[in-house]
Amino acid sequence: MQFLVPQFIDTEDKIFGPISTRQFVVILIGFTFIYIAYKLSTLWLFLIELVVILGLTIVFAFVKINGQQFQYFVLNLVQTLRKPRLKIWLKAVSDSQIMPKKEKERKSSGIIAKAPVTSSRLTELSLVVDTGGAYKSEEERERELKRISHAQTTKENSKTPSN
Repeated sequence: MQFLVPQFIDTEDKIFGPISTRQFVVILIGFTFIYIAYKLSTLWLFLIELVVILGLTIVFAFVKINGQQFQYFVLNLVQTLRKPRLKIWLKAVSDSQIMPKKEKERKSSGIIAKAPVTSSRLTELSLVVDTGGAYKSEEERERELKRISHAQTTKENSKTPSN
């Protein structure tokens, strides 16, 4: 079964020749601002406002920067400028607040510190993990042999009749 994959999903629908719906709305809003400026301003102020509003209208309607519409570019620019350029880590919590107990207090509280894991022990553990538990260290083999021999002696002792 074949599926129809949509193509050109980033292109806008055109309504008037090469003008899309978004561009038409932006131009309509721009001309509305121009009309309001014409009614409320004198001739020289209107001409200045006309150039500014018409320029902004054309930029917002037709300009794309890095494939983004201009209004999204402006929003991203404003968000970037609002963030601080230099990020500084301010250490608000002191070490004494994080670790209030000292080493002496830990030893006196009954907590026993474990011995650090040596590299040879880490090697053995990695072998156990890599072999899926099939690898046994020398210590484990000796313990297992002692356990087996202890189990055999207890069986033999239970089989022999006591007088």
